[in-house]
Amino acid sequence: MHSFAKREMDMNILVIGAAGMVGRKLVAALLAAGQVGGKAISALTLADVVAPAAPGGTLPHTLVAADLSQPGVAEGLIAARPDLIFHLAAIVSGEAEADFEKGYRINLDGTRLLLEAIRHESQNAPYRPRLVFTSSIAVFGEPLPSVISDSHEHTPLTSYGTQKAICELLLADYSRRGFVDGVGIRLPTIAVRPGLPNKAASGFFSGIIREPLAGQEALLPVDESVRHWFASPRSAVGFLLHAAALDTGLLGAQRNLSMPGLAATVGEEIAALGRVAGPKAVGLIRRVPDPVIAGIVAGWPQAFEAKRARALGFVGETSFDEIIRIHIEDELAVVSK
Repeated sequence: MHSFAKREMDMNILVIGAAGMVGRKLVAALLAAGQVGGKAISALTLADVVAPAAPGGTLPHTLVAADLSQPGVAEGLIAARPDLIFHLAAIVSGEAEADFEKGYRINLDGTRLLLEAIRHESQNAPYRPRLVFTSSIAVFGEPLPSVISDSHEHTPLTSYGTQKAICELLLADYSRRGFVDGVGIRLPTIAVRPGLPNKAASGFFSGIIREPLAGQEALLPVDESVRHWFASPRSAVGFLLHAAALDTGLLGAQRNLSMPGLAATVGEEIAALGRVAGPKAVGLIRRVPDPVIAGIVAGWPQAFEAKRARALGFVGETSFDEIIRIHIEDELAVVSK
């Protein structure tokens, strides 16, 4: 009896994609909080295609270096029956567009194998974990109104967006059938991303802020009139933690949510950089048009209502100046110490 009560009050957490930028920040936030939704974290399993860094502290943890899309990997991760699963693993938009087969294998097949592993595990004994899945605003495409409502249909114009849209449908169906308790969160473009540039078509949105703040030149491949939807890494982690503790009874059959964010043009980004860091930083941005990137970005939505998410307590930034200051506080302030 005692062990059962303890189990009810503890939480075993699996983070897939734990070595990525958002994954690392999520793990740090989980360790700092020590609990999710009032339940103490009893153990962490951190998985990625490369070995995640060991978390600090004394919390029991397991590190797994494996590809979720390979046979048997999902079953191995689910064997310990984690109560809460964060599924962040994916290849990014530009890479998924450039490598069709890899995009579908990682972004779609990996997710389906995870859901199937959970379903099969539930056949042995009752098991229904909370699964928080990171989707993307790339699930939307033409025709696009200036502001996307919560009821707008999926018409993705990239393979990445298509893969995420299919995964959203799978998450909703497996939740409907009672195999998982799923929440899908469509992340805005995350800026300012720390570290080195990745292969995302959206990477320049961060690059034109991150590099000038570090005294380096940044390339701008699109026109300054391009408008997009943003949130900071700090907000992304906040979205994930909020989704993990959310009363999913409030979602009904609509398990996927567009997250709050900030609509801004590239020109407004640059203006914010000037206000925060001055004209010298702005002068490090060099315009180098790239028709391929411009074409991909042209098919992305520009702004969202996000009424459902806001009503459920999800919160994002309200100015790009705030996003830049968060990057300085969370990344540059640490470096300068």
